[in-house]
Formats: sequence, C-alpha cells, structure tokens
Amino acid sequence: VIFTTNELIHAVPWHMPYSLGFQVSLTAFLMLELVLGFSSNLTVLVLYCSQSNLVDSVSNMVTVNLHVLDVVVCLLCVPLTLVVVLLPPGPNLALLCCFHEACVTFASIATAINILVISLDRYDISVRPANRLLTTRRAALLLAAVWVTSVAVFFMPFLEVQPAWRNRTLLCVGGQGYYTGLGMYYHLILQVPIFFTTVAVMLFTYSRILRALNIRIGSHMRKSQRTQSSAAPLIASEAGAANPLPATMGVQASVSAIIALRRAVRRHRDRRERQRRVFKMSLIIITTFLGCWAPLSVTNILILSMGPSDILVSLRLWFLALAYGTTVSHPLLYAFTRQKLRRALRAKVKKRVVSLLQVDPSPGATVIHNSWVETRKTSRQVRLEASEGPDRHLAEAL
Repeated sequence: VIFTTNELIHAVPWHMPYSLGFQVSLTAFLMLELVLGFSSNLTVLVLYCSQSNLVDSVSNMVTVNLHVLDVVVCLLCVPLTLVVVLLPPGPNLALLCCFHEACVTFASIATAINILVISLDRYDISVRPANRLLTTRRAALLLAAVWVTSVAVFFMPFLEVQPAWRNRTLLCVGGQGYYTGLGMYYHLILQVPIFFTTVAVMLFTYSRILRALNIRIGSHMRKSQRTQSSAAPLIASEAGAANPLPATMGVQASVSAIIALRRAVRRHRDRRERQRRVFKMSLIIITTFLGCWAPLSVTNILILSMGPSDILVSLRLWFLALAYGTTVSHPLLYAFTRQKLRRALRAKVKKRVVSLLQVDPSPGATVIHNSWVETRKTSRQVRLEASEGPDRHLAEAL
C-alpha cells in the first residue's frame, strides 16, 4: 500500500505520550467518574429490577436503556481510556488506539441517540398524553434500532484503517505520526452532526413541553377566575337576601367562598411551583449535555479542519473525560428525579436500617421504635395529592 505525503506525517521517534502531571490528574478524574458512574447506574438498575412496578411505562424503558448504556461505558470505554493514558508507547499502540477510537465513537453516538429518544418520549407524553405515538411495541423496536446502530458505528475505525498502519496511531500521542487523510476520520465526521441534531431536538422538545405546561396553567387559571367571578355575585345576592334566609346560611356561604378561594390560590401556587421546577430541570438537562459533549465535538471539528496534533489530541482526552461525566449526571437527572424511584430507594434504605437496628428482644425486654422509620405523609404531600392534577404528568416526566 502506497501512502502519499498528504496522508501521513513523516515518521518521528517514539516518545513518552504524556507528562506525569497530565497522567496523574486525568487518571484520578477518570477513576472518580468510573466509581461514581458505575455505582450510581448500578443502583438505579437494581432498584428498577427489584421493583416490577417501576418498569411499567415507555418512559421508564428508555430511561433504563440509558442507564444500561452508562454501565457499558463505565466498564468498557473509561478503563480503555485509562489504559491509553497510562500505557507507554510501543508497537501495539496503533491497534489499541484504534480500539479506543471505536469505543469513543460508540459512547458518543449511543449517548446522543439515547438522549434524543428520551427527549422525544417526554415530548410525546407531555404534548399528546391521550394519543401517544411512542407505544410500548414501538419503543422496543426503537431501542433495538438504537443498539444496532451503536454497535455498527463501533466498527467504523477498524474499517477506515489500511493494512499498513502498524507504526502510525489513530489519534494517540506517542506514536510515529498521525493519519491525516480525511478517509481515516469518518467516525469523527459522523459524531459531529449527530451531536448537533440531538441538541436541536432537545431544544425543540423541551420548549414545547414548557409551552404546553404554560398553556394548561393559563387556561385553568382563566377557568378558575371565571368561576370565582361568577360565584361572587351569587354570594352577594345570597348575602343581600338576608330576609328570607337565616343568618347562619349567609355565614356558611361566606365561609365556603373563603375556603374555595384559598384552595384555588393554593392550587395555583402549586402549579407555579411545578412550572418552575420543570423549567429548572429542563435547563439543567440541556446545559449538562451541552457542557459535557460540546467541547469534545468542537475538538473533533478542529481536528477535521486543521489536522491532528499532540496538543489537540491531548486536549481531546480531557474533553473525553468531561464527556464521561454524563454517566454520573444521568442517574441524578433522569432516575432520582422520579418519585417512584425515590420511594423505592427510601424503602430499601429504611428496610436496611431496620434490619441493622432490630434485635430479637427477650421476653421481658423493651422494644424501642424509631418514629422516622414509619412512612408518614407530610402536609405538603397531602396538599399536593389533594390538588387537581391534569398537568401533573408534565412534572412527573421530568
């Protein structure tokens, strides 16, 4: 195989890929992400598997699929990045770098597609809850297509390289040069548009979710205001006609009107609070995805436009470690924000604490009960359950 000068950088001696400070800091950061991401996602999956009523909807299916992907990333991609950072250069570095690029491509595209599916599911359940387009069967087929696509793009770096690639590296510092031909970086070209497509879909879907929530609150408040305005003349007429009615009836009507008004104000306050929570969660979800994956995508664009260099490749490793941070943020944003999962987690923790504290008492011993272990509904929970909730699924989806 003959390579032209514009496809390869001339051979240079093998050298140490990264400085000691770079290796120590990046290794510590990756190890922290590995431990936190694997433990949190595994906890979520254990909770979903132990409670059969948790995986009972399309939203939970796509969320579980995202956590399964995060576990795969923690077990496959993060350790391989650690090996690339710590392994000294050698003749087998090219094969290792190619395998690493395959894992990075898999993690990038699979994460973006899964986030896109979750955004579409939340749009579907929020904007059109009565006639959902994403049914259970369609969701299963869609998730199967997501995994087929993710596995297919894994092999792209292996298909790009040529037979005589032993002494060159594919975006790894420390080899004898880089491939600079555009045909070697189709996997980077694929990652960039998928990232920007996911961002565009997220902005569209979450803006429509917020708009649907605003419309429902506004229409409901107009309806309540019309009810109150129509009830006011009735109360006034009843109060004015004091001669045929007893005085106690007028007092009861006034008390009922005051109670109804307080309930309406309370429901409005609850909806406004739910609206602020949905807006804040939407902003956090979009910002987290952009903050973690945008730097890596920008670096890929620079590599495609300027060509690979040691500085860009080293910078790309840092941004790749930042992108792995989504394995830690996904359980916080998509799993532990759900009430059912939080209740299941609290039940597990309480049961564990009780099993540790509970001792088989002797016949004459005194049993001490912990009041906090008993499940009690707070006044806040009772008030939220009592309020009307035609739009509660909007907040529950987030």
